[in-house]
Amino acid sequence: MVYQFNLFMKTSDKFFAINPSNDNKLEGEFYNATKKEIDNAVLQAKNAFAIYRKKSKQQIAAFLIQIGEEISNLGEALPERCHLETGLPIARLQGERTRTINQLLLFANLVLEGSWVDAKIDTAIPDRNPVAKPDIRQLLIPIGPVAVFGASNFPFAFSTAGGDTASALASGCPVIVKGHEAHPGTSEMVAKAIKRAIDICGMPEGTFSLLQGNSKKVGQELVQHPEIKAVGFTGSFTGGKALFDYANSRPEPIPVFAEMGSTNPVFILPEALQNKTKEIAVGLANSITLGVGQFCTSPGLTFVGKSKDADIFYQELKQKISETMGVTMLTPGIKKNYELKIDKTKSISQVQLLSSGIETTGSNNAIANIFKTSISNYLNNPELSDENFGPSSVIVESDSKQALLEAARNLKGHLTATIFGTPNDLKNNPELLSILELKVGRVIINNFPTGVEVCHSMVHGGPFPATTAPNSTSVGSGAIKRFVRPICFQDYPDDLLPDALKNKNPQKIWRLVNGNFTQDKIES
Repeated sequence: MVYQFNLFMKTSDKFFAINPSNDNKLEGEFYNATKKEIDNAVLQAKNAFAIYRKKSKQQIAAFLIQIGEEISNLGEALPERCHLETGLPIARLQGERTRTINQLLLFANLVLEGSWVDAKIDTAIPDRNPVAKPDIRQLLIPIGPVAVFGASNFPFAFSTAGGDTASALASGCPVIVKGHEAHPGTSEMVAKAIKRAIDICGMPEGTFSLLQGNSKKVGQELVQHPEIKAVGFTGSFTGGKALFDYANSRPEPIPVFAEMGSTNPVFILPEALQNKTKEIAVGLANSITLGVGQFCTSPGLTFVGKSKDADIFYQELKQKISETMGVTMLTPGIKKNYELKIDKTKSISQVQLLSSGIETTGSNNAIANIFKTSISNYLNNPELSDENFGPSSVIVESDSKQALLEAARNLKGHLTATIFGTPNDLKNNPELLSILELKVGRVIINNFPTGVEVCHSMVHGGPFPATTAPNSTSVGSGAIKRFVRPICFQDYPDDLLPDALKNKNPQKIWRLVNGNFTQDKIES
């Protein structure tokens, strides 16, 4: 097992975790993984893959459940350390830890049920004329060692044992995590919990590894290693696109499943605005400022039709935002980038600062900023649609339905789009609904996008530049499909087939047999 904790030789290339509330160094020294350590981790993952991919579904499910139990066994020391490294409230981190454990349970249950392998069987017809039909059977198999990059804003749920790791392990792939440099102590604690689960469940050495580092070189070398077969990433567009380019410049290109953020446009239709002016304004303000705006689903863009109701809406929104206190952001770098983007937005002609929050003391505290502009000015300044990771949003006032539709057509790819509308509003705007289906991974009616339910039907993805793989999701059971590939067996002896494809269907899974879904065995 390779861990880039304090276990390796200490080089001069060390770094520390920083408490974002005061910029003080936290206890613990961490070191950038060397090329040799990366090579060793990947080699062990390669060797583990040969064994791990053959584990039974019961063994893999038990392993995932054990990881959750070991994370729970860390007790309050885990959220307390994470709070120091991220500034996130303890209560929020406790909830996220529960979500992370539930993700592991979701995939454990998915693996146990077994039908996710998408087994398809077309039995032979030897007497078919003019050519006999062969027996052909297909299922999904794991692709090999996966590199996962931890996210800054979800130090549990999208990090060391988060959704990318859980889904890759569930598929039968070993995982090497590049820990996020903002919370290395948290990453180390969770990684040790995973190691305990590996030991308890008898999984091969190399099934999981953690590499630390605050250097881009660590991530680049990991992605470009020839034995890495896929990449999972949650973070900025710059970081995700760089990894995507590294992966595609390899002699053997590999898939990169990068979720790179989004502005998540909100459309407030006339009757909804009239009927629920204050409710929507308060809800929007809460969604924008939730977690200091550090959610990839934070609503950074809102379209409102010009009207008297809109004027009331602006006043309610201004009042709510003006009452919000500045709160600590995750890292000094995130705070700096947020303020640079705020200054850039302020410099754009015909953009009004509608409201700001209350300044508070603290090294990396940020206040909410809400801007307003006309739809014509928005269309002339496409940078207004770019994400600003933090509690900021741009309100775009539309003077016609056609202008609103034009703005919708000009949207890039996003994770979500929200529509607030009465039944009559929705009936009168079918074209808007149709446009948004092609622009996002999740369309939401009369709710805000910042909640992402962990369930089978969730899609947390979307067209580029929200992600590099619009046919995938990083949340929900569909996330497992990122780390597999189909394989076909033709005229194979039944006793040599995987259990999922055998005539007797010993796993009792659902299969597509000669075009019909069934759990029945095949009579030989």
